[in-house]
Amino acid sequence: MANPSHTSEHPTGERKRAVYGRSMATSTSVSPISSPLSPSLAPIASDTIQDMLRLQRAAQRINSVLDLDQLIDRVADEIAESMGCVETSIFLHDEPNAELVLAGVHGCTVHGKGHRLKLGTEGLVGHVAGTRQMRYAPNVALDPYYIACEEHTKSEVAFPLIVDQRLVGVLSASHPELNAFPSDQLQILQVLSGHIAVAVRNATRFQCERQQREQLDREALEARHIQQALLPKSSPYIPGFAVSGFSIPAGAVGGDWFDFIPLGDGRWVIILADVSGKGMAAALLMSATRGMLRSLAEACCSPAEVLARLNRLLVEDLPTGRFVTLVYAVFDPAKSTVTFASAGHLQPVLVSGGEATFLETEQGLPLGLGPGVYSEITAQLAPGDRFVLYSDGITEATSPRDEEYGQARLKAHLQESTGSPESLLESVRTFANGAGLVDDASVVMIRAI
Repeated sequence: MANPSHTSEHPTGERKRAVYGRSMATSTSVSPISSPLSPSLAPIASDTIQDMLRLQRAAQRINSVLDLDQLIDRVADEIAESMGCVETSIFLHDEPNAELVLAGVHGCTVHGKGHRLKLGTEGLVGHVAGTRQMRYAPNVALDPYYIACEEHTKSEVAFPLIVDQRLVGVLSASHPELNAFPSDQLQILQVLSGHIAVAVRNATRFQCERQQREQLDREALEARHIQQALLPKSSPYIPGFAVSGFSIPAGAVGGDWFDFIPLGDGRWVIILADVSGKGMAAALLMSATRGMLRSLAEACCSPAEVLARLNRLLVEDLPTGRFVTLVYAVFDPAKSTVTFASAGHLQPVLVSGGEATFLETEQGLPLGLGPGVYSEITAQLAPGDRFVLYSDGITEATSPRDEEYGQARLKAHLQESTGSPESLLESVRTFANGAGLVDDASVVMIRAI
């Protein structure tokens, strides 16, 4: 290895550097690093041991930081302070623009963060990035690539930051003395550059992933606001009856939906639907289903007819494997009746005389799977009776012991005189005991007063 010179002329006189028990002649030429010094050059100087220990501690600190800005600032500050540098800079590679961007700097009075250099053409840093080889200028006045910056700079070294054969950036350090970086320090900086490169790559990935998560969170929050806006703003006012509904998505958005649609003749359409799946995809399908169903409801067809028409539309539109379960009910306050059809949804519950009964229609496949026929059933409501629709997020909620809430608990809760949508959802949450809902949970109830 052609080691860098270790003896240089100090502005106030001559200065000698003894490394590994050897002193070397003055040189102002550019000197590369190749292989490590031979083990035969022993004993190792105490200063070198301290430098190696500092390297180990610095590597540990560097690899423990995942915030990119904090990492770069820390590296620039620590190298400058530990080696007496007049300036330390870290440039990151802007690959699409073939440029280097100043991301961290200590001591520079000319350029700040964001300063850019062209790859391979501007300065010692640009040259190192282009060649991907370390370059040491013991005397910057004699180096053809050096661009003057700080007036006190006498020597400068730059290292490429490379991970998996890809350029991450460049580390440069400037010193106010000639030939200020002896061979052992250059080797330490070279090893440290490897740690810095990996740490920068990891921090960059972490930053990108965090930004992507934040973007997804913002989009999910916006979708949640839109979805909440699609739910009824208030419960309908119907003399002699109390109608209410609640929906709690398991995530930011969900596939459950309920609606109250006035028909214009005093009757109301009451809907509760559950799109297969969860998250954004389910929310999009729910929104599409809502639009179709509201258009069909205005035609004032019977529940069975509405579901048959809606099914034909969804068979054409839904992706393979996607489907919708739904209860479509027409509530007639004048007759105190609820006529409904079900598309593969959970059985509605009629609570009458303190007894809860599950109501089942004869026919009704989930929407979107294929051709289907739908049948209807009519329930009569007496004062005090309740008609309840619910989604599988209620019955399939699990306890910490992996037990499901189930239809038996649902029935027992609704048979209580105080049973309401709010109390049912609170009962499910208590049962889950902090485990959280595994699916969207929705409840709609009509109570005859």
